[in-house]
Amino acid sequence: MIFYFYYMYVYIILLDLAFICYQGMVSLTISAILPKLRPPPCQNGQICQEADTGQLAILYISLLLTAIGSGGIRPCVVAFGADQFDETDEKQKTSTWKFFNWYYFCMGASMLVAVTVIVYIQDNVGWGWGLGVPSIAMAISIVAFVFGLPLYRNMDPSGSPFTRLVQVCVAAYKKRNLAMVSDPKLLYVNEELDASISIAGTLLHTKQMKFLDKAAIVTPQDFTESQSKPNLWRLNTVHRVEELKSLLRMGPIWASGIILFTAYVQQNTFSLQQAKTMNRHLTKSFQIPAGSMSVFTLTSMLATIVFYDRVFVPFMRRFTGVERGVSFLCRMAIGFSISVFATLIAGFMEIKRKNVAFAHGLTDKPHETIPIMVFWLVPQYVLHGVAEAFISIGHLEFMYDQAPESMRSTATALFWLAISAGNYMSTLLVTMIHKFSQGSDGSNWLPDNNLNKGKLEYFYWIITALQVLNLVYYLFCAKFYTFKPLEVLVDHRDKGDRKGHELELGTRV
Repeated sequence: MIFYFYYMYVYIILLDLAFICYQGMVSLTISAILPKLRPPPCQNGQICQEADTGQLAILYISLLLTAIGSGGIRPCVVAFGADQFDETDEKQKTSTWKFFNWYYFCMGASMLVAVTVIVYIQDNVGWGWGLGVPSIAMAISIVAFVFGLPLYRNMDPSGSPFTRLVQVCVAAYKKRNLAMVSDPKLLYVNEELDASISIAGTLLHTKQMKFLDKAAIVTPQDFTESQSKPNLWRLNTVHRVEELKSLLRMGPIWASGIILFTAYVQQNTFSLQQAKTMNRHLTKSFQIPAGSMSVFTLTSMLATIVFYDRVFVPFMRRFTGVERGVSFLCRMAIGFSISVFATLIAGFMEIKRKNVAFAHGLTDKPHETIPIMVFWLVPQYVLHGVAEAFISIGHLEFMYDQAPESMRSTATALFWLAISAGNYMSTLLVTMIHKFSQGSDGSNWLPDNNLNKGKLEYFYWIITALQVLNLVYYLFCAKFYTFKPLEVLVDHRDKGDRKGHELELGTRV
């Protein structure tokens, strides 16, 4: 679906993806309303009837449509929203990083509504309305998007960047035996050829990965009398070579986010299991659903975003001189550090939970409520929310800012890919712990039937150790990271000057 972005206008893609997602949500709603599309409700004392093949097919197709639609909307809408600000305009330039803050704030607010209001509707009114309300909201958003079309600033498509990346690789391989030129200024530059993919500025030559520079070495075979443009499978411009270099340089820092999301996902797995065993009663008749503990994460994340934008940035700007307060690399480092403390504290909270269970003779009674308030878990949830406000938004900023101009939707898609990879990493880690911690009696650190007899704190501390190593790895990558050097055309005519070129070396960091 991302490939499609480069051949059509982005708002058409977003509209198509929104309709796909909407179709999936409507199908889910209908399956919850019509009795024939779902198994009958379970009766007390009777075995629940399983869904038949047709009912499962409708469910899976609905989920698939929703996943495809949301998977395409998320990266495209971030890039599309940020593209509404003109980076060549000094007044709009600083608005881009603010957009990421408030985009993530709105997304977090919607998730907070989902785990509170929507869950309440599902539990107390019915799944028809519980799924129907989000479907109605999705329909309203599509209508609002359509009516806003005349107001959008749209970037014209300029061909597939993936083809350009392959062309650079092929050209560099074909010229692998050529000697490198003595002066980088001799490498091929063609501003007219790159005009459609360098609106915000032209990428300049960097010294890393010199083997790729061979794709820009000019030879007599690259041109023919009948061709006005070179054969791009043999010769590429410096700008196109630097596009590939930019992506390769981003890789190590992108990968550092995987471990963070591995830690973050535990809130919906083992932290949830911890909450289920603890006292969640606020009154005699009401108790907090274990799944609603994520409210503390979302609330702290939203509060941190507001604090960051309104207090932290203006305060730090006085000391750093950076318009956004601190660089996005520094912002990510702060998030990594906070996340380390979140999992470290989670391990100690698990020890306390098990000590209380032991003191009351509940170690062998996994279904009994341990007399310890669930609010002991709040610190780890809150710290995860604060960490996410720093690192996730910083990660998005980094991917968008440092990606080649024509690949920003792909770069932001990599952010969501890191979240996916973190979930898979968590599954792999749990599988390995099950295997290597298994005793002769079949027990392991993470038992399925009795968490009180497990060693969940060891699991949290393993993740803490991995995060410490990941933080060291990230700091090393950040220290030696080379920001893309961008030569932009700056208009000084409002000051009585002539137009001129200005070099921006990581100017938005």
